[in-house]
Amino acid sequence: MASQSQGVQQLLTAEKKAAEKVAEARKRKARRLKQAKDEAQAEIEKFRQERERQFKEYEAKHLGSQDDIALKIKSDTHAKITAMNKQVATNKDKVIERILQLVKDIKPELHVNAKRD
Repeated sequence: MASQSQGVQQLLTAEKKAAEKVAEARKRKARRLKQAKDEAQAEIEKFRQERERQFKEYEAKHLGSQDDIALKIKSDTHAKITAMNKQVATNKDKVIERILQLVKDIKPELHVNAKRD
């Protein structure tokens, strides 16, 4: 019986050591996964920053800066307003004369839908 209890004791000890090794292996695996995740996150952030920098360079090269675009829009708008003001000044007298002519020259006529009795 002593040998059986000693054998059981050895089995329990071996099982305890195996459980400790398994737990340690799980901890190492969890640490490796966390480290890999952190490294991947850092690599993703580095890649994102690089692409953002490339995009900014491309945008500046092909589209110009925000200030350049705003200045161009402002100058285009000013040019269009100036052209419209010239047209108004050129045609103002003609339009007023035409409106006055239509108001003064009234020809009374019976509307086509009005009944003649």
